[in-house]
Amino acid sequence: MVPRGLSPAGLVLVDKPAGPSSFAVVRDLRNLTGARAGHAGTLDPFATGLLLVLLGSATKLASRFVGLDKRYVTDVDLGAVSSTGDPEGVLEPREPPARDELEAALVGLRGEVELPVPAYSAVKVGGERAYRLARRGQAVEMPVRRSVVHELDLLDYDGRVARLDLRVGSGTYVRSIAAALGGHCRTLRRTEVGPFRIAEADPDSILPPEQALARLG
Repeated sequence: MVPRGLSPAGLVLVDKPAGPSSFAVVRDLRNLTGARAGHAGTLDPFATGLLLVLLGSATKLASRFVGLDKRYVTDVDLGAVSSTGDPEGVLEPREPPARDELEAALVGLRGEVELPVPAYSAVKVGGERAYRLARRGQAVEMPVRRSVVHELDLLDYDGRVARLDLRVGSGTYVRSIAAALGGHCRTLRRTEVGPFRIAEADPDSILPPEQALARLG
């Protein structure tokens, strides 16, 4: 008999909608299947897209999936900066850059870059989550994180909102990239995690652990 909570086991590819937290998506799958569950990389509540959820005995494989590269499509509003880096924060208007200025800024954000972690993040500062400090209005100096931006393409720009397609290394905050450009993420959608694509998302399908691992090569 399989111990309680270890079955069913495998990987579920979920297309998270805007609104619920990643934890809420995991909790719903845990309640639905009766198995222990955990995700392999969180998405902010306002963000949508691919969330990898490991079920049952496959949760012990989380370290194999957490460090995968990720691809996003984001609409960056360059007409305002945000206290949170997303639409939920306090907005401060600014003058959007010309297209050539934007393209020049994008060049400097490709490859290995050092960017401050957003204040509204789960990173611990002095033993406490940064977002809790920020919500209390406590100003803190956020740590700088070295990130790898493999691809960063400008898909469209209407003079205020830039649509970007980017593939980044694990641990990269797209909100930090938007802030470095002088704006904030109006939308954020994760379309790929390693070899897994958003088109494959199906909350009712459980990919067996051996098949999921085989995809990693």
